[in-house]
Amino acid sequence: MPVVIGSRDADRAGETARRLGDGPFEAAANGPAAERADVVFLCVPFRNQSETLTNLKAHLREGQVLVDATVPLAAAVAGRATRMLGVWQGSAAQQAAEMVPDGVRVVSALHTVSAPVLADLDRTLDEDVLVCGDRKTDKARAIDVLERIAGLRCVDCGRLENARTTESLTALLIGINARYKCHAGIRITGLPAR
Repeated sequence: MPVVIGSRDADRAGETARRLGDGPFEAAANGPAAERADVVFLCVPFRNQSETLTNLKAHLREGQVLVDATVPLAAAVAGRATRMLGVWQGSAAQQAAEMVPDGVRVVSALHTVSAPVLADLDRTLDEDVLVCGDRKTDKARAIDVLERIAGLRCVDCGRLENARTTESLTALLIGINARYKCHAGIRITGLPAR
């Protein structure tokens, strides 16, 4: 399955694809990248979420799953990264769900996985991804993609409204990571084996 990397600038997407090296990586501007995907990952700062979704509206289609990794941190508006902003809809993921075209389903994930950890291609991962969404089939589609990344285990955290809790864990982890000078993640213990 090819991974299409999107960016506002197709050349930047190409640079990222080249940095990733061998593999099924392709690059395009955001719109064409989203058109080609069945599962779209939105990984932008909160301040860019609304604009990006507005620009993607004509490119998203019924049947797609949009995985929203956005976190409403105060840093998005020149505040502290350890403080959350209130979102009228309840969470960034719920805001995304209101913005996408009809028939595009939103799943919330990746809030507790450090971006520098994901960017370090030589690092061994060993953490959980907390996944929220209103339909089991949509979460299963997102989980299928995420668990292709060695060392990530997905945990179904229930409905999309629970994203307000999983998103807020990002601020907590940023504080922990700053205090301990590390890139800690989350591991849920006691789950049954799959």
